[in-house]
Order: sequence, then C-alpha cells, then structure tokens
Amino acid sequence: MATESEGEDEGKLPGILNLVVDDDLREMAKKAAWSVSSCKPGNGVHFLRDDNLETYWQSDGAQPHLVNIQFQRKVKLQLLVLYVDFKLDESYTPSKISVRAGDGFHNLKEIKMVELRKPIGWVSIALSGTDPRETFINTFMLQLAVLSNHLNGRDTHIRQIRVYGPRPNPVPHQPFQFTSKEFTMYSSIR
Repeated sequence: MATESEGEDEGKLPGILNLVVDDDLREMAKKAAWSVSSCKPGNGVHFLRDDNLETYWQSDGAQPHLVNIQFQRKVKLQLLVLYVDFKLDESYTPSKISVRAGDGFHNLKEIKMVELRKPIGWVSIALSGTDPRETFINTFMLQLAVLSNHLNGRDTHIRQIRVYGPRPNPVPHQPFQFTSKEFTMYSSIR
C-alpha cells in the first residue's frame, strides 16, 4: 500500500553516478546544432558537450532557461541523459524540467515534465510516450526547458547532456536484428 511520502516521490529522479546505456542505442547529439537561451561569459553551450564533468553551462537571465537541439533531418530519439550535481551546484541545480519536441520553434509540444530531487549524477529521461508500443519520438528538434531550480535559484548549471536514439538495423528491410558478422553475412539471399 502506498503511503503519502511514496506518492510525493513518484516521478522525481535522484540521478546515478555512472552512465550506462543499452547497446542498441547510439549517441545522436553529434549530428545536431546546439543553442541556449542565455549563458554567462566563460560558461557557454559547448561545455554541455565537452565530456568534462568539472565544466558546465550556466544560464544568465530569467527562467525558463532553454537548451535547443536541432537536427537537419527528422531523427528517432529515445533517451535524454543529463549530468547535474546538487552537492557542487546547490541552488543552481535544476528541480523542474520540461522536455519539448517538434519540427521547430513554432510547434514545440511538451512530451515530458520531470522533477529532480537533489540529483547527483546522470539523470535519464525516456522520451517515449505513455503507450508502451511507442519506444521513441520522431522529431527535428528537442528542447530542454529548466522551469525552476532547487532553493529557488535563478540561474542554472547543467554539466553534460547526451541524446540517444535507436541503432539502425544494419540490413535494410530485414525484420530481425542480427548481432554477429556470421549471421549478417547469411541474412540475405543473392
């Protein structure tokens, strides 16, 4: 039986220290154009992708703080992962995040609303819908909106962001996913 405190914690993510991603996913953000709504000098958007957990993007201005990820073609996305650290960043740590997707700025729709509870480490946000058959979204643009911070902080720190999509099947028009070279070699008839 659920207690009141368990119900309050539902949907709130604490974070994990080591990033572990399924082998059937690939990192998609290298193919994207990244932009942010604002940044402090010396803490720009490139720090979100530099593979260094000591650096961070810091917003500068009024909320919501936005990170925009735009692709040249429509891509399938399954997982959004970000690194935040409440112990280091305290009031700069995001507490409420909205994830939006669409064809561009003109038609973004919210697909997830996530509350973070003093996160330390990697926070994974599944981009699939409520239907269990929907395992990914098909979109040109993904937007991460920081709506509020812990301790009513104004600006925000995000240390890293990763975006993952399903790995394509190496054999076109083949319903099965072969995992070895031998199976792939004999997967089609000449």
